[in-house]
Amino acid sequence: MDTTGVQRTVMSRDIDDLQLIDRILAGEQNLYAQLVERYKNYAFTIAHRIVQVRPEAEEAAQDAFIKAYNNLARFNREARFSTWLYRIVFNTAVSYRRKQKHVYQSIENTIIEYDQNADKMMEKKDKSRFLQMGLEKLNEADRVAITLFYLKEMSLEEIGKITGMMPNTVKVRIHRARLRLADEMKNILRLEALSL
Repeated sequence: MDTTGVQRTVMSRDIDDLQLIDRILAGEQNLYAQLVERYKNYAFTIAHRIVQVRPEAEEAAQDAFIKAYNNLARFNREARFSTWLYRIVFNTAVSYRRKQKHVYQSIENTIIEYDQNADKMMEKKDKSRFLQMGLEKLNEADRVAITLFYLKEMSLEEIGKITGMMPNTVKVRIHRARLRLADEMKNILRLEALSL
C-alpha cells in the first residue's frame, strides 16, 4: 500500500492548519470556523467516547473548541494542531464526565413509536451496537485509546500526546483494552444468545 499520498495529505493539512492559525491570530477570526469544520467530527467522537451522552458530548466538544480558540496564541507549533486540540477535547470531556448527573425519566411518560423498517435497521446496526456495548464496559481511558488507535488510526505517539501517556504505556493499554473488549463481547453475545 502506498502511504506517500496519505503522508502528503497529512503534511499539507498541518501546513494549512498553521497558515490558518497565523491568519486567525493576525485578526481574521472568522477563519476559525474552517478549523472547527475540519476537526469537529473527531472532537465529537472523543468527547462522546468519554461522556457517552450525545448532548453533553456535543457541549464538551464545543467548549473545547472555545478553549482552543482562546488559547490559540499558546499553541506550540512543534506539535500538530489536531493533537493539541484533541488533548483539549479529552480534558474537557473528562471534566464533563466528572460532573455528569444522571437524569431518569419515568417509563410511563415515554412515547415509543414503532417503525416498520426497524427490523432491517436493527440487523444492520447489530455489529455496531454490540461493539458499542462492549466499549461502554471499558473505562474511559481504554475506550479513548481503542477509538483513537483503531477507528481514527492515530499513532501511539499521537495518542500519548492526547492522553498524557508515554507511547509504550499507550501500547500496553491498547493491548489490555483489546483483550478486555474481546471478553466483554463474548459475554454480551452469550447473554444475547440466551435471551433468544
